Amino acid sequence: MNSLTEIAGVLRNSRKVILCGHVMPDGDCLGSVAALGAALEQMGKDVTLASPDPVPEIYGFLPVMGKFLIGEKPLSGEYDTFIILDCSVPERLGKLKSLLERDMVFVNIDHHKGPGDFAGYNYIDDSAAATGEIVMDLIDLLNAGITGDIAVSLYVALSTDTGSFQYENTTPGTLKKAARLMEAGIHSTWININLYEERPLVILRVMEKALENMEISPCGKVAWTSIDKSTLNSMAARDEHTDGLINIVRTIKGVEIAIFFREITSGKFKVSFRSKSRVDVRLLAGKFGGGGHVRASGCVLEGDVDGIKKMVVAAALKEI
Repeated sequence: MNSLTEIAGVLRNSRKVILCGHVMPDGDCLGSVAALGAALEQMGKDVTLASPDPVPEIYGFLPVMGKFLIGEKPLSGEYDTFIILDCSVPERLGKLKSLLERDMVFVNIDHHKGPGDFAGYNYIDDSAAATGEIVMDLIDLLNAGITGDIAVSLYVALSTDTGSFQYENTTPGTLKKAARLMEAGIHSTWININLYEERPLVILRVMEKALENMEISPCGKVAWTSIDKSTLNSMAARDEHTDGLINIVRTIKGVEIAIFFREITSGKFKVSFRSKSRVDVRLLAGKFGGGGHVRASGCVLEGDVDGIKKMVVAAALKEI
């Protein structure tokens, strides 16, 4: 693995850069891409922000969100550097994975524990609460200023990946960085309202259905729910409208592991895991070819939903 100082050196020598994150982008992914992109523009770089999937509407308030190019087709120009953020494996690049076949310098920066060495230059720090923490350190190494727009983007990255600074991955260092961003002039209340208190009504409709489908193990320590594609379609709901539902299930008293099964396409399911305080769900997801963090992880499985549920819940109960 390379040092962050080495990564900074590579970026100083870049001229025309693409930055992107993972499929179904979240706040850490988008905030990190937006912040580092703005810092590189300060340095005179020609910067393109890309995403394999559309930006969820909840992040529409973020600076430069309208600049994101979606998918590979708009990226037909010549670039010398491809920076990949918050993406543990190439498959998470989705439609943009083919960019790895081009003649460019590849830089991978992430905080997920895993192989993470698929680029020419790699920096992985799984002790960081969010990729945004690493990006903030990198911006300092590049001697770029933390402008108001950069501060907002970084704060969103930190807040969303720490559950608004509630999760145990929140460290004194994380809070010091957040304080520094507040000192840069961000309005944290405004950000929090946009992130957590301005949800589309359809999210509550989806939540209602998910709670109807919820089941709890006899021991009361594992709870799970599911939602299929036809239900989402009937509500005119998108995949992004299921974000955060699993965290509601985890709040039930006595529940240690929460599981959410979301149908991606017929017979194919995204399985998300969350734990409260004891179980390392990264290991649980790993049993099914997935990964993630100690308290938040996931995988993708194919087959009959009832069979998948039975298999996954049985594995979860063994972790209790």
